[in-house]
Amino acid sequence: MKKIINKTVVLSLMLSAGVAGCNKQLDINNNPNQPGDDVIKAENILPNALHATGSVTALGYGWLSNWMGYWSASGSFNPSTEESSYNVTNTFQEGKWTGTYNVLFDLEQVEQKAKAAGETFYQAAAMITKAHLFQFLVDIYGNVPYTQAFKPTEFPTPAYDDAQAIYTDLQAKLDEAITLMQGATVSTKATEIDVLNAGSKELWIKMANTIKLRLLIRATQVNNNPTAELAKIKANGGVLQTTQSADINIGYLNDVSKQSPFYATYGLLPSGEDANTFYRANQYSIESLKSNQDPRLRYFFKPAKSPTNAADSFIGTVYGSEPNSSFGGDQTSNIGQGLVRVFNQPQWVITSIESLFLQAEAQLRGWDVGSPYADAAASYAGAVQESFIWLGVPDAVNAANNYMLVRANWANAADFTAQLTLLIRQKYVALTGINPQEAWNDYRRLGLPNNIPLSINTARGSRNIPVRLSYPSSEYAVNAKSVQTQGTINTQTSTIFWDK
Repeated sequence: MKKIINKTVVLSLMLSAGVAGCNKQLDINNNPNQPGDDVIKAENILPNALHATGSVTALGYGWLSNWMGYWSASGSFNPSTEESSYNVTNTFQEGKWTGTYNVLFDLEQVEQKAKAAGETFYQAAAMITKAHLFQFLVDIYGNVPYTQAFKPTEFPTPAYDDAQAIYTDLQAKLDEAITLMQGATVSTKATEIDVLNAGSKELWIKMANTIKLRLLIRATQVNNNPTAELAKIKANGGVLQTTQSADINIGYLNDVSKQSPFYATYGLLPSGEDANTFYRANQYSIESLKSNQDPRLRYFFKPAKSPTNAADSFIGTVYGSEPNSSFGGDQTSNIGQGLVRVFNQPQWVITSIESLFLQAEAQLRGWDVGSPYADAAASYAGAVQESFIWLGVPDAVNAANNYMLVRANWANAADFTAQLTLLIRQKYVALTGINPQEAWNDYRRLGLPNNIPLSINTARGSRNIPVRLSYPSSEYAVNAKSVQTQGTINTQTSTIFWDK
C-alpha cells in the first residue's frame, strides 16, 4: 500500500508550483512579491507536474474512445464532423501537443534543478515521468522536438528528432534514471512531495521498467533486438504487478476544481449532477460485453436513467450518427462505477492492468522480464483477473476465472496468432474508458481487434481511423522552419515508425 500523503504539505507545494511552474516565457518585469526562478526548488514544482501528468494522461481522449469503439456521443448532441469523418486537420486536438509539452517543460525544470542540488530522487522521478510523456507524443505524432526542446535561448526553433531515435534514447534515459533512483536517499519530505509513488523507490523503478517494456512491445513489428533491454528489466525487478498502479492522489476534495480529474470530468459534480452529458457507451462496446456475459459491463457503464426498453437498461449509441431523442443522454449508458468510483479516487498514470497485459505479451513472445507468472497463459489470466480487481467486481478472481473459462479461454487458442488475438482482445476490453491510447496503439501496430466499427457519418467517405494526428497549427506559427522539414502529413497514411 502507498503511504498516505500529507495533504497540507502537498497542497502548499502545489500552490508554490502554481506561482513558479513554470515560467515558460521571459518576464522583463521584476515582481518583488513573486519568487524568482533562482529560489524555486525542484520540490516546489514536482507535485504539480506529477498531478498534471495524471491529467494529460487520462483526460481529453474522449475522441479516441469514440474512434476505438468504446464511447460515442449521446443522441442529444451533434457529433463532431471533423472527428467522426476522420478528416482531421492541424487544429484537431492541438491542445494535446501544447498541454503535454507544458508538463514536460515543468518536469525538465525539476530534473535540472534537482540535478544541480544533488537531489537524485527528484531528478530520477522527473526523468521517468518525462519518458512516459515523450512516448505518448511520439505515438501520436511521430518525429517531435526532443534533444533541442526546452532550450529556447540556444534553440529558439527546436529541430524535430527521428521518432525511432527518440525511442532508443528513452531507453537510455530510463536506465540512467533507474541507476539514480537506486542510489537515492528518500527523505520524509520527499514521500510527501512525491504524489505519484509516495517515495517508493521500488514503484518508481517498476514504473520505469514498465515504460521500457512498453517501448519494446510497441516496436515488435520492426527490426528490433530486445535482448539487452529485457535483461535490464529483469535485473531491476520487473514491471508493475497486481495492485501496483502508478497513480496520483493529492488529497482530492468534493468541491469545485478539487475532485480527482477523471471523476470531475466523467463522474458527479459536487452538486450531485452528472459532470458528463456528452459521452455515452458505444453500441459496439455494450453489445460485445453483453454477448460475452461479461460481469464488467455494469462497471464500465451505468444503466440508462430512462431506457426506451425497460427490459434492457444498458444502451449504447452508434458512432457518427445524427442526433436522436430515442438515444438521448437519459436513454443511454453513461460512464460506469468502476471508472468513476468516488470524488477522491486516485488518478491513474499507468495502471496495473496495462502493465500486466504488456508482461503477458512479452511472455507470449518468449521474452523473460522476470515475471512472477510461469508462462504466458498464467500471465494472461493474471492480467484479466487484475481488470476485475481494479474495477471492483465482487469476488473478482473467481468472477474472472469463470469468465475466462467460458468466454476467453487460453486453452482454446491453438497457436501464437490465436493467442495474440485473444490477448489483445482482452487487453482492449480491460482498458475500456481507461486507456484508449494503448488500444489505438495496438490497433495500428497489429490490426487488433480487427472488428472495430467505423463511424457511420456520411462525410467519412472512404477514410479509416487515422494512423496519427497532424502537427498542430501552433507549431506552424511559432516553429514553422522546423515543422516544415517533416513534409506533408497525411493522417490516413503517414504512419508512426512502429506501425507496419
